[in-house]
Amino acid sequence: MEDNLLRERDAVRRVDDVTDALDRLAGTFVEEEELLTALQRVCRQVIHAVPDAEIASITLLRDGTPYTATATDDSAHQVDHAQYEAGRGPCLEAARTGELQRVRATEVAHRWPEFAAAAAECSVVAYLSAPLVVDHQYHGSLNLYDTGGNSFGALDAALLDLYTAAAEGALRSTLRHQVARETMSQLRAALTSRAVIDQAKGILMALHCIEPEEAFGLLVKASQEQNLKLKEVAQNFVTAATQQR
Repeated sequence: MEDNLLRERDAVRRVDDVTDALDRLAGTFVEEEELLTALQRVCRQVIHAVPDAEIASITLLRDGTPYTATATDDSAHQVDHAQYEAGRGPCLEAARTGELQRVRATEVAHRWPEFAAAAAECSVVAYLSAPLVVDHQYHGSLNLYDTGGNSFGALDAALLDLYTAAAEGALRSTLRHQVARETMSQLRAALTSRAVIDQAKGILMALHCIEPEEAFGLLVKASQEQNLKLKEVAQNFVTAATQQR
């Protein structure tokens, strides 16, 4: 009876921990944040969501090639890299299959012996990796490593699954804002380029009494001859013409 009560209290504590972590996650994301900064925040806070986790990392796949986007500890980089070198391991399995991986060190030695030695050097006793999908470009896994000897239970897996689902939503929102900012920046740059090119065309038209197409052709020719971008040629021409006046 007492054991059941202790297990229930532990479960409640763990759920409270992940709830607090999710609250902090939601409260600290900002629209102006870059995706990498948001990933670092997710990686740091997942430790609070799953108490048995000692270190964490995020693996992303770029054209099928894995890399560690962020980690809470150098040893996480080491364990991740060992898996990348072997081409196998829980983080890669989660990323490629879309299924959560919960594995003890003794099981790793049998399933993926290629990197077991490197993991042993970091004293990792258990692995917990959940698939992490932001979009088609940013996808991989959120990885937890236990070095304290407690291993990961079914509840830890459920908590990580819950946390990862919430993190994906926050990361997608961050990515949308980042893409929107980049698009606006590109649009402003394009409008600025168009404005200075139109200015240069207008000056050429007035000086030589020519049509817009001819003026534009002169700018293109100068761009090719000087090996400069059209915007740079136009800006230099406008600056020179203005100074002469």
